[in-house]
Amino acid sequence: MNLCIIPARGGSKRIPRKNIKEFCGKPLITYSIETAKKSDLFNKIVVSTDDEEIAKISENLGAKILWRPKELADDFSSSVDVFEHAINELNKNNEFSYACMIYPTAPFLQVEYLKKGLQELKKSDACFSFSATTYDFPIWRGFEIINGKAKMIFEEHMSTRSQDLKEAYHDAGQFYWKKLSCLEKFHFNGSLPIIIPRYLVQDIDTMEDFIRAENMYKVLFQNEYDKWNELKQKLNKKNRYIDLKERKIFLVAVGKNIGVESYGKGELFLRPVLVYKKLGRDYFLGIPLTSKEKKGNYFFEFEFVKNKKSYAMFNQIRTFSSNRVIKFMGRISRKDFHLLKKAFINFITT
Repeated sequence: MNLCIIPARGGSKRIPRKNIKEFCGKPLITYSIETAKKSDLFNKIVVSTDDEEIAKISENLGAKILWRPKELADDFSSSVDVFEHAINELNKNNEFSYACMIYPTAPFLQVEYLKKGLQELKKSDACFSFSATTYDFPIWRGFEIINGKAKMIFEEHMSTRSQDLKEAYHDAGQFYWKKLSCLEKFHFNGSLPIIIPRYLVQDIDTMEDFIRAENMYKVLFQNEYDKWNELKQKLNKKNRYIDLKERKIFLVAVGKNIGVESYGKGELFLRPVLVYKKLGRDYFLGIPLTSKEKKGNYFFEFEFVKNKKSYAMFNQIRTFSSNRVIKFMGRISRKDFHLLKKAFINFITT
């Protein structure tokens, strides 16, 4: 049986409330708990904490709570000591064979590397495996600053070509597996490094780190972060020419159908859009239309279908791509288009 421990105290200083700070729409610790659950590796997932709010969020995500003593909840407590405390408390009956510590600040953690860590450890006589990655710059060419001036740390490598320098690795700060038949605490020497690509690694110790990590996550996992991204990708695969002349009205996919739009079609939210101005071959400035009665200078009433009122919504004007056009619906008359332009100019100048 396998035990998962996630150490998450409440008193982080450099990023206050870091472990539950919102990261791409969810408390940061959520990603670690969800990945642990998704892996199906663990018989029990436990968050070691001293904080009521962290405990509540973790319980809601399906984790159990282990309240840690005060002496393991200050700025000087090591995660290794917290890991050992949790093992001693939770494995008194020796029911677990392996334990894994997952940091609460590991949104890039992937199931495949978590599984690999356990698989490699089972095949080895080592006591530990852990996540690791390469340095993105040769550490042998590093320098320190003394009295405002640079001083090489390894002066013997001042002129060594980078391709002749040894590859160096560092802890990736995601997970640490332990064989519970081993009595010693975690240490690097003799442990098995599980190499993770650098693009899946980011320490989160400062606000600069946090911002960088969020930006990385949005790029790497856009389909998770942006629920519309898959739909947008499908739409953008279209490659056809559409004559985007002013006055034309097209049915356009403007978003995702959540089931209440009158023009909904499958997963698409469709809306008639008037071409106000062509912006090149594939783009146009468009004004979305609605059939619901609207009053005020935000709107312009006209008919492009006989005996059916339409209302141009000036407050929703924006750029559209021809890739999102579903079909041609009609056009506004020259007279109404002239009046609409005057009404729109009045809207933006008053």
